[in-house]
Amino acid sequence: QGPLAGEPGYDMTAPAPGLGRLGELTDAAGAAGLAVTVHRTGDTGPLPVEADLAAYRIVQESLTNVARHARATRADIHLDGDGGRLTVTVTDDGRGPAADPARTGPPGSGITGMRERARALGGDLTAGPAPGGGFSVRATLPLARTTATEEPRR
Repeated sequence: QGPLAGEPGYDMTAPAPGLGRLGELTDAAGAAGLAVTVHRTGDTGPLPVEADLAAYRIVQESLTNVARHARATRADIHLDGDGGRLTVTVTDDGRGPAADPARTGPPGSGITGMRERARALGGDLTAGPAPGGGFSVRATLPLARTTATEEPRR
């Protein structure tokens, strides 16, 4: 994730995390031995800042989980925008959520954090075994929100 504003190493000139920096995540995963393919369909940008950051962080956490737990050789990232929402799906060809003999202690908070990030925008996130093996994370993020104080458009 990198340092926060005000911390040593923070670069105020670096672009904010968003899908425009997706290449950095896929390059890092590739350097770790994971083949990553990105598929885009529909309208995937530009996005509202909150949705762009959430999508980036969900992909980031998903790839981190793949690298740490899945023993996968490849991951696929699907970004599908329909104008009103963005669906982000990350799947891998790993061993799925089977018990990890190297894992000790309680499960991590990565999936919970991703789910909370999606829900904060009015979206949702599911995660679990993928059909045919591996693991899948799917987030749906609305790109426009109506608050209680806004009147509906006529």
